[in-house]
Amino acid sequence: MSENVYEYNEKKIVAILSSKISPEVALNVIGHLAISLGAYSEGSLMGRTFLVDKSNIKHPGISKYPFICTKVKPGRLRSVIEDVRTNHPDIKLHDFPKQMLETGHDDELAQAIEQSEENEMEYLGAIIYGSSSEVNLITGKFTLWRAD
Repeated sequence: MSENVYEYNEKKIVAILSSKISPEVALNVIGHLAISLGAYSEGSLMGRTFLVDKSNIKHPGISKYPFICTKVKPGRLRSVIEDVRTNHPDIKLHDFPKQMLETGHDDELAQAIEQSEENEMEYLGAIIYGSSSEVNLITGKFTLWRAD
């Protein structure tokens, strides 16, 4: 019997990456966005804390909901970010502007963001999390990410 009762398809996580970035940049963007989503999600993302194998070795658990990686053209990425911010208050949105890649220390990043107008930012990716039906309406026709 399962100790975590939930509906697997109730919610969904979708990473949306710019089609103009290289695979190594895409991995960097996904890593940072995943950490950000996890840090701000109050524990609702995780399944079991640990999974124990037959040898009694503990393995950390993973997200209990599907996590899909997609790619879109940069203009479409921007419009999705704007749409989610404006029209989907129940969806968690974490974005990754190019300044995050071009700076080192967090203070540098804060200064770069403070000096940038949002409408001039180039987004390399975003991650959204919410009800599957709402996330599917936004991302349902996106291309799955793959290295070309």
